[in-house]
Amino acid sequence: MNIAISDQSLLRQAAAAAAGGQQYPAGTLYLVATPIGNLADLSLRAIHALGLVDALACEDTRQGGALLRHLGLHKPLITLHQHNEREASAGVLARLAAGERVAYASDAGTPAISDPGAVLVQAAVAAGYRVLPLPGPSSAAAALSVAGDTVAQGFAFVGFLPTKAGERRSALQAVLAVPLQSQVVFEAPHRIADLMALLAELAPSRSVTVCRELTKQFETVHTAPAGSLPAWLAADAQRLKGEFVLVLHAAEPVAVAADGLPAEVMRVLAPLVAELPLKQAVALAVQITGEPRNRLYDAALALKNAAGDEA
Repeated sequence: MNIAISDQSLLRQAAAAAAGGQQYPAGTLYLVATPIGNLADLSLRAIHALGLVDALACEDTRQGGALLRHLGLHKPLITLHQHNEREASAGVLARLAAGERVAYASDAGTPAISDPGAVLVQAAVAAGYRVLPLPGPSSAAAALSVAGDTVAQGFAFVGFLPTKAGERRSALQAVLAVPLQSQVVFEAPHRIADLMALLAELAPSRSVTVCRELTKQFETVHTAPAGSLPAWLAADAQRLKGEFVLVLHAAEPVAVAADGLPAEVMRVLAPLVAELPLKQAVALAVQITGEPRNRLYDAALALKNAAGDEA
């Protein structure tokens, strides 16, 4: 999308009016969040800061250059990605030492969140330079906002799971075992079907919010039990395309009876106690549930006494 020169000037004027009152100290590294699919999501403060900086370090100079041209700006570009971050950071620090303002932008979203940037930040802080965030687009935050996970008491950012099958299964099992947290997982289109199949196998009843192509023209947001996701994905070939963010909802808390046993264990124990001698009922319950015998015996005895009182 190209903006006319007059429109670019008006945009930068609006950015200066909105964000120019804040200080932008020299010798500072600015982390700039960039759009994840919709250029209109670039903040006015980010536009103003990009106009002030002396250079832009970016994950891909083609992307960074296109962003600057969109705004009618021209800045020196520094390539800084995951394969050269330590070496390229030295060049950024040299500019900061000279009193320059330097911005860093990854290809899309917020730097250092499943993107390069963390090594640069660590190096800048260790060298005594200020690092200031210019917040904005984040696919993880966007996905969490539309997930509607009312059970969660916080969230964890997982990012991409391992690609090897065994490691992937183990990692997902560990993620699913974390209680009372939403888990944000990224996935590439060529692996999304395998991930959904694995989720359906390991946690079929767990709610999952699938976000595809967030902020773009054909974005999709779909929340459903994991067990239904493979069929949903297979129903439309378009659903296999694009970048994916999944929010694995927190598991519903397990109801616990007054004696500390989960309600589902009590549902197993109660009919056994009603139909069998106490010791036999407890022995069977131990085999079925795996709960400690002494806890089951106490619960069974309470059930038996309660039944006697009612009689």
